[in-house]
Amino acid sequence: MSSFLRRPIVWIAVLAVAAAGLYWFQPWKIVTDQEVSESLTTVTTRPASTPPQPATSQPATSQPAASQPAAPQSSAPPPPQEPTVTRQGEFVSHEHDTSGTARVVRATDGSHRLELVGLDTSNGPDLRVWLSDQPVRTGTAGWRVFDDGEWLELGKLKGNRGDQSYKIPPGTDLERLTSISIWCKRFAVSFGAATLAA
Repeated sequence: MSSFLRRPIVWIAVLAVAAAGLYWFQPWKIVTDQEVSESLTTVTTRPASTPPQPATSQPATSQPAASQPAAPQSSAPPPPQEPTVTRQGEFVSHEHDTSGTARVVRATDGSHRLELVGLDTSNGPDLRVWLSDQPVRTGTAGWRVFDDGEWLELGKLKGNRGDQSYKIPPGTDLERLTSISIWCKRFAVSFGAATLAA
């Protein structure tokens, strides 16, 4: 009778461990993709979009009231007349092959969005989009650095492939948080990252 009781307990334990392992690692995501096709902002490709801004802000005398809430960022230029890319970078691979472009888009109301253009990385458990103050390093030296300093989570990764957009909260210091990582929060590792260069 005791050997009969031991067998079900062993099998229950094995099944419990297997279920926990499946939940934790989610191995099926390695062979499945989640594609996203959000519409991205249409932006101008002028590289020198910032110098003209002070000149274009002079006729718009009605806009200072809209810029007053952003008083702490008094050194920031006024909102552009059309959406512009203020920072951009190409992804480098970390734990998984990752490619695509990350860009920060400033809208006409002064708000910012992070857009991932043509992202292609592996699927995985608990993937997040992080802005970070850590420099992007290639190779294994860059895999685990993004939680070492200051970081800001913009949300869960919507898909491991395709175009997608994330709102950047007002007041975010984009002069300090100059990199983006596709961060696996469960295992504290970067799948890929990009430097957001001005």
